[in-house]
Amino acid sequence: MASNGENSASEFKTSDLIYDWNSVEKVAALSPRKQVKFFCETLRDGIQSPSVVDPDIGDKIRLVELADSLGIHHIDIGLPGAGKRAVEDCTELATFIRDDKLAIKAACAARTHRNDVQAIIDISQKAGIEIEVMAFIGSSPIRQYAESWDFNRLLRMSTEAIELAVANNLPVTFVTEDTTRSRPEVLDPLFRNAIDHGAHRLCICDTVGHATPDGIRNLLKFTRNLLNGAGHSQVGIDWHGHNDRGLGVVNTIFAIEYGADRVHGTVLGIGERVGNASLDQVLLNLKLLGELPDQDLSKLLLWCKVASQACHVDITPQYPLAGADAFRTATGVHAAAIIKAEKKGDNWLADRIYSGVPAGMFGKEQEIEIGHYSGESNVVYWLQKRGFEPKNALVSAILRTAKRGNRVLTDEEIHQVIKEFNAAN
Repeated sequence: MASNGENSASEFKTSDLIYDWNSVEKVAALSPRKQVKFFCETLRDGIQSPSVVDPDIGDKIRLVELADSLGIHHIDIGLPGAGKRAVEDCTELATFIRDDKLAIKAACAARTHRNDVQAIIDISQKAGIEIEVMAFIGSSPIRQYAESWDFNRLLRMSTEAIELAVANNLPVTFVTEDTTRSRPEVLDPLFRNAIDHGAHRLCICDTVGHATPDGIRNLLKFTRNLLNGAGHSQVGIDWHGHNDRGLGVVNTIFAIEYGADRVHGTVLGIGERVGNASLDQVLLNLKLLGELPDQDLSKLLLWCKVASQACHVDITPQYPLAGADAFRTATGVHAAAIIKAEKKGDNWLADRIYSGVPAGMFGKEQEIEIGHYSGESNVVYWLQKRGFEPKNALVSAILRTAKRGNRVLTDEEIHQVIKEFNAAN
């Protein structure tokens, strides 16, 4: 409760203190057909980035565990067709999912080639669990031209791969690479052929990060109309997006609104070129949109940190949630507002006055630093937070030091000012 007789901010409805333009009018309801499911591509598409390290098996197991704890429904455990190590890691991960009775379901990527599919069948039989086959083939005219593929070859390769997996009782998602640059007259027969031969899902891929929200709406409407018109309304639609235009997360949320019922992404957005949609940011946003009321995301930050260490990917300070600066300010006016909120005895208010993401919801807290844009309130807060008496002369000494610089002071630098102040007084 507020200490000064005022009402606590948490006693108000959120709408009393925050006007939410995000919910004034929606083009379509989120996930209109069914609850959206999440598919983690970190251990396949993510580690295809030329700048990351393929984690050792212990780290991969930890990432699978954390993905399961976050309520992620499916995880691509690798591309067995890539070689011996990939086969070994996929086998061990599948066995781990089986032995630990995880809820998350395993999938593996495969070219539409018998050898790739057979490798997944062998792993599935050895581990004793069902593994979804993500059978992919390039469908755009530019890809067909570069590969010298004719349409009949696409049909034949797709049919052989899907039939082999289905004959061995494995579910198949038919993945058209570069879907967002593919012609409808090619996609239509490819999709129909895949479903006729047993594929239970279609994956719409923005392989090179080409799509805008308008493109997603048009493509998903085309796909859903095709399925409904052919009497296959039960077939699911995946969205797999990349971030080349910086639209990875936004596009994924639009894909959900426009009818995709399973969406892909990677932790920290790692992946080829500039990466995939950041699945951690997708989960964060859907949580804040109220779409995941019962999903426990308390380990979301840990998932990011483990991936960073395992893949040797630094988290930029400005990265949402996991970045060092996500809930950190040194600007005087911002800090003053947070401090005033805390003085009201209201952590709810302090956590939202200058933050669109409540830090406390994800196990973090607002941090106030001291720099050249700071005011006295920053210094007083910093000292009190660490058990120092905020004497006026000491506050002035620290603030003078900060104003002489061009950045935020480190804790060591502030402690040095305190040490020199105490020695002189």
